[in-house]
Amino acid sequence: MPCCSDDGCASSATRQTGQYRGVLWIVLVINASMFLIEIIAGLAAGSTALQADALDFFADAANYGISLFVLGMSLRWRASAALVKGASMGFFGLWVIGSVIWHTLNGAVPGWGTMGVVGSIALAANAACLALLYAWREGDANKRSVWICSRNDVIANLAVLAAALGVFGTGTGWPDIIVASVMAVLALQGAATILRQSLFELRDDRRISLLPSPR
Repeated sequence: MPCCSDDGCASSATRQTGQYRGVLWIVLVINASMFLIEIIAGLAAGSTALQADALDFFADAANYGISLFVLGMSLRWRASAALVKGASMGFFGLWVIGSVIWHTLNGAVPGWGTMGVVGSIALAANAACLALLYAWREGDANKRSVWICSRNDVIANLAVLAAALGVFGTGTGWPDIIVASVMAVLALQGAATILRQSLFELRDDRRISLLPSPR
């Protein structure tokens, strides 16, 4: 016996899509706001880790916007959007690596106080986003990419706080550089996961589309 009628299932799916859309709008606003806060604070404090985290907030805000655009579209569109998001995450990782190299050669000691305060605010913001997105952590590549981004953000924020403590304790910029390097690796790993799943879904969608239609 089916668990619900066709109309009931359709109504439930529509309601869930609407709830997910609302959550995406909330986390989009949070991430866009935190980008502005962190990029200003990161430049003022001379912190590579804060600047990297700010760019991560910007990338996430853009990713949530893409997710909102393709929500409810076909699997091909959703997988293609995830492909773009995976590529942008990989680009972010490579940019951070370049920034780490530059700061290693021209490094100064960042302001650990600003790092700690702004890092704590960022952690609270990302923890709220993660809690809101928890119910949609499984699913297609598009939804999974949103969850992976948010999960990595919380880990990155904890790392920024550890960097602030390290800078305070050592009086050098090395903890900041090390944390930024870890964030770059996380971004590249997340990008690889998203790209793999989205490419698999695109191949699967193409295979299904090539099957002969039933007469």
